[in-house]
Amino acid sequence: MISALLDGYRHHIVDAHKQPLFLLLVGFIASFAFIRFSTRMIRAQVRWWPGNITPGGLHIHHMVFGLGFLLLGGIGTFATDGGHPWTDWFGLSFGIGCGLVLDEFALILHLDDVYWSEQGRKSVDAVILGILLTALLLTGYVPLGVVPGQDTRWGLVAVIGINALVCLVALLKGKVWTGLLGIMVPGLSWIGAIRLARPGSPWARWRYTGRPRRMARATRRERRLHARTDRARTWLFDLIAGAPDKVPAGHPKAQAVAERMAARALAHRRRPGRGAVGAGSGGYGGAGGAAGAGAAHGDPARRARAQRRRRTVRAGRPRTTATGPGRPSGRVR
Repeated sequence: MISALLDGYRHHIVDAHKQPLFLLLVGFIASFAFIRFSTRMIRAQVRWWPGNITPGGLHIHHMVFGLGFLLLGGIGTFATDGGHPWTDWFGLSFGIGCGLVLDEFALILHLDDVYWSEQGRKSVDAVILGILLTALLLTGYVPLGVVPGQDTRWGLVAVIGINALVCLVALLKGKVWTGLLGIMVPGLSWIGAIRLARPGSPWARWRYTGRPRRMARATRRERRLHARTDRARTWLFDLIAGAPDKVPAGHPKAQAVAERMAARALAHRRRPGRGAVGAGSGGYGGAGGAAGAGAAHGDPARRARAQRRRRTVRAGRPRTTATGPGRPSGRVR
């Protein structure tokens, strides 16, 4: 059996000149598996496992070492003109760098240490997608079956261009997996492009804002179809990368995240001149609105209560009303 495996490796990998790509994939998977094992041991505070690298109190993330491996593999390949056996070792180095950098993809994307949070799951998405695409290339699959060296066939070029546009539409609709894998496997991106967009996708924000029925259909489909897949995905990611931290609502970290999200939402919705609508209208909308606004800004107690309510809502805690003369106490529903 071992001899058969060696013969298959020699025939399909070495003779096909795919050994650098194979070593890249091996380094990719091995570095990701090792670094996830290391971080889970550090998180569990295992005594026999070395902790984080913190020279002088500065925590060095492993993507720094990944960038070093990427530079070594890329520059080394150009410096040696891809000669054998250097290209094999540089392919392995590049794969190790890919695993270390993409494991902290979420940190690079958010510019925040979200490794053990829900946002950190984007790193696992990036790693799995990178491994799948590399494995497809290793097995000899090329986009739409195009073989390098053949004469240019403009019909095939047109099909590839249309497929690229369809993949872009699927990505804009929030179908990341079907959009990216559709580049390699024809048909997947077409399914994602035809179906309804996910509610939080750019396509839904652009096209469904003025169409409440379609947005409601997309929300129902998201709730119905993606519930089981999300549970399976969560279970698989917990198995691979560990469960994220469950931060309570009153935790300072959760409060900071909620305040950042609220600030971004307000900045996105705010438009120039929007606050002057009430002032420009007549009757009660004009003078009465201005008087009410002046009273609200002129009363320090009312302004302090409003600020406390905003901080409470942003932090995710239940909101309560202040007690006073003529004000019943209780939870606002």
